[in-house]
Amino acid sequence: MDTVMVGRNIAEARKRAGLSQEKLAEKIGVTAQAVSKWENGHNTPDLDNLFLLADATGTSYRVILGDPEAIDPAELDIRERLFREANMYTRIKATALSEDLRETYRALQYMRDHHAGQNRKESKFSKERVKYINHPLMMACHAHALGLKDDVIMASILLHDVVEDTDVTLDDLPFSDEVKTIVGLVTKPDNIHEEGAEEAYYARIAENGKACMVKIIDRCNNVSTMAGCFGREKLVQYIHETENLVLPLVKVIKDEHPEYSDAAFILKYHIISVIEAVKCMLASQ
Repeated sequence: MDTVMVGRNIAEARKRAGLSQEKLAEKIGVTAQAVSKWENGHNTPDLDNLFLLADATGTSYRVILGDPEAIDPAELDIRERLFREANMYTRIKATALSEDLRETYRALQYMRDHHAGQNRKESKFSKERVKYINHPLMMACHAHALGLKDDVIMASILLHDVVEDTDVTLDDLPFSDEVKTIVGLVTKPDNIHEEGAEEAYYARIAENGKACMVKIIDRCNNVSTMAGCFGREKLVQYIHETENLVLPLVKVIKDEHPEYSDAAFILKYHIISVIEAVKCMLASQ
């Protein structure tokens, strides 16, 4: 990261906002000396302070980081601010740099390159074409916000569909054996629709705690959008699969991997909340 450039951008954002170093420091809860060191390029703000700086100065954190594709936040509505692919990409990139998540950093570009040109399934309520990378990026943002600041989990999330949905093979992945193992576990086999294959697929995932978390986060993201993309029959099938095969992975986490139990509980709560709402919708049709 170019600390001098970031420092210059912080100083410019502060001055545009009409703030002194002391007033900016007060707004974000640091010392004026810390702000001075950031602006002089001696130190860089961590991720939390980066977002506080952006809020305090009314500037996109992407502008502070010097992203050439940065867009003024005033030009974006609230949905775009939260879910725009470029914003999420920059957030995870900043996270990887500030926390030294080396595989996550490499996985970002690898994932974007190999999913290039792919879009998510079109919503029944919108003709907007959503880039496929929205999905793994949102998963990564959720994982980090839940405290899963593990390089292997974050990288595996970003790469989880690369083998399944592109021409990449598992052996092609230039990542650690642990990341490749997790990606291999969550990649659905070609025979997934054969009798017993789906149950065997989830049983294999259940043997690896990090793979369980990747799958639960994946399903949490997918159930959040399923009502907009699936027909009635697909919704019923997806809910059945989620209740009978995905949610039991939360118990595996609780019993065998308690370090992830809080995150898994929150994900389970969200999944069940969405499923129950969709059930009510289906019953009223």
